[in-house]
Amino acid sequence: MNAVELIKSFKNEDYLNNNVNLHIHSTYSDGKTEFKKVIEKFSKNYNHISVTDHNTVQGYIDNPDIDIITGVEFDVWYKGIFLHLLAYGFDIRNDGMKQFYSKNRQGTKTDIVRFFSTRNIKKLISAIHNAGGIAVLAHPACCWAVSLSHFIGELVKIGLDGVEVFYPYPRWRKYIKFSNPEDIEKIADKYNLIKTGGTDYH
Repeated sequence: MNAVELIKSFKNEDYLNNNVNLHIHSTYSDGKTEFKKVIEKFSKNYNHISVTDHNTVQGYIDNPDIDIITGVEFDVWYKGIFLHLLAYGFDIRNDGMKQFYSKNRQGTKTDIVRFFSTRNIKKLISAIHNAGGIAVLAHPACCWAVSLSHFIGELVKIGLDGVEVFYPYPRWRKYIKFSNPEDIEKIADKYNLIKTGGTDYH
């Protein structure tokens, strides 16, 4: 079973019972814990994890012996709305993906630099698919959309595969939410999307 099939096989209980955590950051982006130590820490408590550093897969490249679900979290805009797009299970060395990785530390760590991302989301999702992965909308209640259901529907039209449903909304996101987190699962069901989850550990 490859990584994408594995993610598709996860049940709600896997996220609710803390068996799976697909949203973790390390010092390769804005996390405070080194990549290997992050994996050591979370592998003790979860059956399956993914490190999803912002706009970079350098942690995986520098640690080729690590056997976890590959992941990355991209900063991107779509129709005037800033969002984070998670990619999972893709070939990190795929040539089509390389253009979307940040070329410097500012693009992985500095909020203001990441906010002005110029990635084309249609091309990004296409590249993720071509690299064998899936594209998932991260912490959707934080998207500045008047109608989150409509917005996600628009993303589905350009290839969105999933939505992060099981998410604790930590730090500032607990205060800045533009939609009701309880409605996210209903929207995911409406569009028959893959449901993922994680702690967004930094």
